Amino acid sequence: MPNGEQGQQQTPGTSPAGGQWYPPEWPGLIRALADGSLTPAEPRRASTVMLLRDTASGPVVHMLRRRTSMAFAGGAYAYLGGGVDPRDEEHLVGWAGPGLGEWAERLGTDARTAQAIVCAAVRETFEEAGVLLAGESAGTVVGDTTGDDWEADRQALVARELSFAEFLDRRGLRLRSDLLGAWARWITPEFEPRRFDTWFFVAALPEGQRTRDVSTEADRTVWIRPADAAAGYDRGELLMMPPTISTLRSLEPYGSAAGALAAAPGQDLAPVLAQAVLENGEVVLSWPGHEEFTKRVSFGGAS
Repeated sequence: MPNGEQGQQQTPGTSPAGGQWYPPEWPGLIRALADGSLTPAEPRRASTVMLLRDTASGPVVHMLRRRTSMAFAGGAYAYLGGGVDPRDEEHLVGWAGPGLGEWAERLGTDARTAQAIVCAAVRETFEEAGVLLAGESAGTVVGDTTGDDWEADRQALVARELSFAEFLDRRGLRLRSDLLGAWARWITPEFEPRRFDTWFFVAALPEGQRTRDVSTEADRTVWIRPADAAAGYDRGELLMMPPTISTLRSLEPYGSAAGALAAAPGQDLAPVLAQAVLENGEVVLSWPGHEEFTKRVSFGGAS
């Protein structure tokens, strides 16, 4: 977004920042939060994965467009991901790569929560794209996952008829946590009725696997260079939430999927949470450390 557009005044439902997702009901919700009539919902833990693959022109990232009928961020482009299944925390999971203690330290959680977050990232990637970051040993990754038996398991996971631990165990697989790199953490604003505490990861498409358009929450999927997706956002052609465009921009410097993965340990995982204040009949909405998304919204002179 050009610097001159930062803080531009707008009316609800419009955006000065190209394709920034901004629901028209937000000013009313922010006012309710400010006057104490709205109690913030507890955010649900979630994971999302920026799945990368290399091309001659640089790495591309897999994105999907959420159906407009979705209650949260309908029509917006996003990554693979979803909420934590409580069973991912409770059940013993076949594991390879950094141990749970190391993951807990990196994610800022306890070990059980870290397991659930990492499991959610791997499980959701398989559920939404048919890509599985797992192997029979610490040095292997499964190949083609497009057969009917794989599809039956994928559908059972989506329906929660099968836990991720049971799925791995029946196939003799270990989750390859070393194929993931923790990248960022964003928390849905307090005034949103549907809130998520989301950890963002990077991963590379394993050799021999390919993505499939199987998500019931999306009406389009694309592989796109981060810079091209960001340019589409700036032109107002691609609708995105602040965490999505922010992480897209942060991927632009890397010339390969391996380069991005290597950079993951140095990424800041301090949670980003929007702040909203009322000033002279306007809502001022900001994400600390991300001035690009600051908005001033007039809503009829309310105080």
